[in-house]
Amino acid sequence: MTEDSKDRREEPDVAEQRPTEHEHFAPPAGQQVPYQHGPSGQSSPYDQHPPQPTAPLPPYQQSPYGPPVGQGFEAHSGPGQGFGAQPSQPPRRRGLGGLIAAAIALALVSGGIGGAVGALVSGRDDSGPVSNALNSPPPKTAPIANAPAGTVPAVAQKVLPSVVMIRVAGARAEGEGSGVVLSSDGLILTNNHVASGAGPNAKMDVQFSDGGTASASVVGTDPVSDLAVIRVTGKQGLTPIELGSSANLQVGQTVVAIGSPLGLAGTVTTGIVSALNRPVSTSGEGANAQPPVISAIQTDAPINPGNSGGALVDMDGKLIGINTAIATLGASEVSGQQSGSIGLGFAIPVDQARRVADQLIKTGHATYAQVGITVNRAEDTTNGARVQDVTPDGPAAKAGIPAGAVVTKVDDQIIDTGNALVAAIRSHQPGDKVKISYTEPNGQNPKTVEVTLAAAPAEAPR
Repeated sequence: MTEDSKDRREEPDVAEQRPTEHEHFAPPAGQQVPYQHGPSGQSSPYDQHPPQPTAPLPPYQQSPYGPPVGQGFEAHSGPGQGFGAQPSQPPRRRGLGGLIAAAIALALVSGGIGGAVGALVSGRDDSGPVSNALNSPPPKTAPIANAPAGTVPAVAQKVLPSVVMIRVAGARAEGEGSGVVLSSDGLILTNNHVASGAGPNAKMDVQFSDGGTASASVVGTDPVSDLAVIRVTGKQGLTPIELGSSANLQVGQTVVAIGSPLGLAGTVTTGIVSALNRPVSTSGEGANAQPPVISAIQTDAPINPGNSGGALVDMDGKLIGINTAIATLGASEVSGQQSGSIGLGFAIPVDQARRVADQLIKTGHATYAQVGITVNRAEDTTNGARVQDVTPDGPAAKAGIPAGAVVTKVDDQIIDTGNALVAAIRSHQPGDKVKISYTEPNGQNPKTVEVTLAAAPAEAPR
């Protein structure tokens, strides 16, 4: 998994993707191109050659109906051959009847020229009045009306004024991303890897849907959730996006992604919610720490580098997620560039984004919940998250969860890896009560307990 911010020289965790040029195809070496009638030098029934003895044809070539289905004629250039070897006959003079018969036979074999030969023989003139589309007057157009509610055009009309393009340039890197307007006076929500990816003291400019621009500064960042809030200066009357909810999303529902992929501001793509609660690694907490994990919305709406920080909305135009990452097939071996969208994009659920953004605006940092256990986050054969250690007097210890237990559910969410458990706990806030299902270390005696989550230390979110 990698983040999809565009064109930074220091790559984030998630591979980014660019479209490749179209390839030109030619027939494989040794393969014949299908025969076409007409060019000079090709044989036809009218060619005159000295008679040559030939072997009898296979039965299908002697049939008056041509070759069986799937078998075609090949062009031959040897003596006595036209569309295929035919028994030679002594030359004889052809009258008008012979010419008409030959023309009819040619029409059966080659419909492309049969009509022309028939017209020549009969002397008919089928030409009539000529019509030309260029002579038609341009149609009269009416002013663009509001699109019907619940359609992609209606969503685009509503949301585009609330989505911006962000350009960042610093000593470390430069690139482009997207953001959504939170307030009319210039608060904008985006990804942490967009706002902080170019390093400290980077210059940041925001371009709005009307083409105007303004400089911006960072209000607060959170590497754990990969979210950041910035503020533009000298800009009023912006259109805040309408926030929805990610609690009642359904797999299969239609969604629309809006952002600035590859620097193309105001790009609209559409797809569906293809999965929920997908554990996705984001940008990293530090050099020696494991990367944080979020419980993401998965979508097949095309998302590419530059969509980071942009909007994922429902068909009412309400924000349900902040686009943050894409999965790719890896870097191109030929060009060294990253590949483009393959229909696996990920967004931070809006319920988490709302909470983090509010905390960043008020305090400059975000808080997270913890359950008080340590798990193996590497993929293994365990069907769940195996508990390695339990914090004394922590939430899990108070609920009776022992070391060695295997956690299989948090509320109704299935837990199949350590990363899935970390993501599920981080999607909550301190004080939330959750039901945790687990089995004993021997895999027996399944139990479900209620756990009240505690606050994680600010310096080491868990």
